[in-house]
Amino acid sequence: MNKNLTGVAVFTALVSSASAVYATNGDQMLGTTATQWGMAGAVVAAPQDSGTVLTNPAGLSLLNIEDVRFDMGFGFLNPPRKANGTDSDSNLYLIPSGAFALKIDDKLTFGMGMAGLSGMGVDFADIMPGAPGNQNVVTTKQFYKIAPGFSYQMNDNLALGAALNIDYQSLALDNSQMHLPQNQAYGFGLSLGLIYKLSDAMQLGASYVSKQSMGSFDWNATTGSYSMTMDAPETLSVGLAYQPGDGLLIEADIKYIGFSDVLDKVAFDTPAGPGIMNFGWDDQVVFALGVQKQINEKTTLRAGFNYGESPIGEEDVDNNIGSLAITEKHLSIGATHKLGKRVEGSISYLHAFNNEMTSSSGSGNVIELEQNIINFQVSYKM
Repeated sequence: MNKNLTGVAVFTALVSSASAVYATNGDQMLGTTATQWGMAGAVVAAPQDSGTVLTNPAGLSLLNIEDVRFDMGFGFLNPPRKANGTDSDSNLYLIPSGAFALKIDDKLTFGMGMAGLSGMGVDFADIMPGAPGNQNVVTTKQFYKIAPGFSYQMNDNLALGAALNIDYQSLALDNSQMHLPQNQAYGFGLSLGLIYKLSDAMQLGASYVSKQSMGSFDWNATTGSYSMTMDAPETLSVGLAYQPGDGLLIEADIKYIGFSDVLDKVAFDTPAGPGIMNFGWDDQVVFALGVQKQINEKTTLRAGFNYGESPIGEEDVDNNIGSLAITEKHLSIGATHKLGKRVEGSISYLHAFNNEMTSSSGSGNVIELEQNIINFQVSYKM
């Protein structure tokens, strides 16, 4: 790498820390609504609400509505994390989400959802205590997706769905060597899904979300022009749901996330010339298990477990200091309670267990992260 880029290499690698803040599987969120978080993301085969338009649009046909359903919610994320023993000063973030489903006729259901999928960044006063001066790292990133889509009930057993992904991403970067103000980029992608009823008690779900092709961030700084593009990875999910009756649902999902295509190497153009950031992220396979039980006419309880090996290995720590996308084990609980004939409220809590990773290069660099996430949701259906 050009020597003029060496000073910014570590900081630029920290860009991905912003995309990890809202997320628990690499830089991807487990869910978008309280019901999805309560199932630890195991929702591709048996969707619970209109947020399915963002995860598996085919699920819009299975919401058991006469006309319309609205799901509005928000959450709070508390992600205590450290880089080389230094705590980040930003430890509470707001997560918005909302979706609705509109039944056009017995075959066609339209839906649209919006959710924050990653963002907010870190605020480290000094990530290199051994270096002279304060090596501060402050990043602010937001990534939102709007997904208008539809589901079509092909027959009694098969539903197909699709959604357009409209993406908004903003990013600001600041350290002792570089000051890049908030900027924004837009992008697009596509989601496809299906749900197939295997029997009265079993159904199969699958969804594919394409790579989100983003425009570039372009900054005009006092030292010159900077440019970088950060696409979002493609995902493929397959799930199996078992509903034997008596209000019991058990679902197991497997998800593939193609991180290596977008976060292995990222081009970063600076006034000194082009460079390549070797983040080294690997593809990730995620396993999720969710259980739901209706205990009476008004109340449903749920719990889930989610595991995905960190896409960052020990050999990549030096290039991802502050990129704290390393949580692997997640445990969730949740509940839904009917508040009226057409209204219900949901709540969920998820804990991502502490994970610490030390560089294998001998540098001594250490990154550490755990997460606490609580979500609230109000639903209306008729």
